[in-house]
Amino acid sequence: MEVKNPTNILEEITPADLLGQVMTQKNMGRRLSQICAAYVNEKLELSYSFAEDDTNLYHTLRLVIDKETEVCSITEFYPYAFLYENEMKELFGVNIQMINLDYQNRLYRINEETPFLK
Repeated sequence: MEVKNPTNILEEITPADLLGQVMTQKNMGRRLSQICAAYVNEKLELSYSFAEDDTNLYHTLRLVIDKETEVCSITEFYPYAFLYENEMKELFGVNIQMINLDYQNRLYRINEETPFLK
């Protein structure tokens, strides 16, 4: 079996570009591999990674936003993104709009509101 090590792509985008860019990834046949959030330098960094299984290519879309910025859900394109999005909303306070299955900050049983936003 041939080992393939392509260059991974990290592309910073704006919230307004998110849905169009996600649709492009979906149309290219890439699967959503993960979404993660980090709080860095008073900003939220949201990373959406898409994979091509046959080439091992990873394409990551990154949003760097303020805490108040609204972000559209991508569950219309990748229904299983609801878990990632609920997690980012509950643990980091990300303002995600229109999640198809929104747990209303009850995904985790935690005593502290947005514990990773520190």
